[in-house]
Amino acid sequence: MTATQRPWSWPDQRRMPRYEKEKNTDAARDPPPPDRIPRVTMAATDGQARGSALRPGFGRLALYTLLGFSAGLPFYMFSTVLFLRLARHDVDIVTIGYFAWVSLLPTFKFAWAPLLDKYDMPGFGRFWGRRRGWIMVAQLGIFLSTVGMAFTSTDASLPLTALFALLLAFWTSTLEIAADGWRVELAPTAEEQGPLVAVNQWGYRASMVAASGGAIYIAAEANWTVAYLAIALLAFLPFPVLSAMSPEPGRGGGRATALLTGLLASAVMIAAATAATAVVGWLLMSAIGSVGMDNPDIMKYWVAGIGLLPFVVLGAAVPWLRTLPWQAPLRRSAAVGPYVDVAWRYGVVVIPILLLISIYRTGDVMANTLSHPMFNALGYGLKQISAADGVVALVSGLLGVTLGGLLAARVSMGWSLVIGGVMSALSNWIFAWLAHQAPGGPVLFSLFGLGVTAGDLDLYLAMAVDQFGHGFEGAVFVVYLSLLVNPRYPAAQYALFSGLAFLIPRLLAGLSGIFQKAIGYDGFFIMAGTMSVAVLVLLPFIVRARPRPDDDPGFPEAVAA
Repeated sequence: MTATQRPWSWPDQRRMPRYEKEKNTDAARDPPPPDRIPRVTMAATDGQARGSALRPGFGRLALYTLLGFSAGLPFYMFSTVLFLRLARHDVDIVTIGYFAWVSLLPTFKFAWAPLLDKYDMPGFGRFWGRRRGWIMVAQLGIFLSTVGMAFTSTDASLPLTALFALLLAFWTSTLEIAADGWRVELAPTAEEQGPLVAVNQWGYRASMVAASGGAIYIAAEANWTVAYLAIALLAFLPFPVLSAMSPEPGRGGGRATALLTGLLASAVMIAAATAATAVVGWLLMSAIGSVGMDNPDIMKYWVAGIGLLPFVVLGAAVPWLRTLPWQAPLRRSAAVGPYVDVAWRYGVVVIPILLLISIYRTGDVMANTLSHPMFNALGYGLKQISAADGVVALVSGLLGVTLGGLLAARVSMGWSLVIGGVMSALSNWIFAWLAHQAPGGPVLFSLFGLGVTAGDLDLYLAMAVDQFGHGFEGAVFVVYLSLLVNPRYPAAQYALFSGLAFLIPRLLAGLSGIFQKAIGYDGFFIMAGTMSVAVLVLLPFIVRARPRPDDDPGFPEAVAA
């Protein structure tokens, strides 16, 4: 009997030779083409049983569009919109840069992702299943954290602003862990991932109209409190939709009972997370001050050390991890087993793979940090920024996501990554050009009652190029990460990859204000764009990377022979 496995390496699987397993030979390590993948491979996992409640078709695509919309809303409220809010309140640019480190929390979401793979959410999980249960509690956390940011919108107390921003980042990350794990289970091949990733990214990009565009417009017409409350209500939309869905196969016990117990358990969990965040934040701030990290000159060395540390440790550990048998405690551990599996499957080549992942989206993150403070410094008003973040960003972003998803499904992943990197660089360099433009000038025409000047067109052009490039790059990148994942640990490993994807970019983003003071806005965006293309030198080292097949005799892939 021929053994087959899912192709999670990223070279163009559709063009790979026919796979035939040969015992005790290297040929057994080559993954098969998608047309040879039996559905039973994923059926052996607990994940497919959970995923079977949502069948392929319009309903699945619509739900993931809504989940992408819900995840995108809070992200912009603790990043882009918050940076603009702080700039409007005359907070120093270096301090605004430090607030970018709030976004580091999603980078470490792999720390609690295994818990979401292993345990059900009390109450919600008994009826709606593991993935939907965690999505639902995350929705509640997002709603309450956004309300907290609404009622501290004067930024009179920056530590309090940071507390609610961190909580919002935590619950947004929890939502992404559960939703990404569910998506990987529902769509195990590149052909299935493409449409699901595309609609998820459509929802994510559409949320920019409500978050960046809509919230900024509401703030211009009313105030920041009203803007954040409006976004809190929009971000809560998936909760009633998920609550109305049918139970997972094999689950039950009554919808009302599950909802009530889930709400009570969520209240306890959210309160505990709030208290823990406040205590840990206070301890971290005390530690930062005691070692001199509050000095920008010293901070740069700490950032460099923290960014390189994971790769140094991994480089030393991979040769040993590669030799571990399937029954080794580290490989079978619920806490670290999914991450040890990554090193075991890919070996030494995992280092350039993770380096590529960690730097590829640097340009995107850097642009997100200082673009809106630059708009404010150039003199653009909230309504002009709202229009750029709204319709302009939506149309160009969706077009980029669509073309990126199509490219990833039809062109080899190596070339897709190259084109995405170039797009990302152009997206940053256009802001270097905008830094030398100015708002104002004669009104050329009116758009939705807003007079558009030549200076406004400069802003809209720059935003269109930026969002198209980053949308294109983002869609390609999500497909790439999904193909690296072992289906045994979909949520945990995707959380690891997507978290590492933003470790170095977000560490550097925290220094954005320091860079800007040294080289200006134009130099800053030229530097960020150059990073996006420089990382492509790693592609030759990983283009032929192949994962080892699972050696656990309890997993169908290993025993089918």
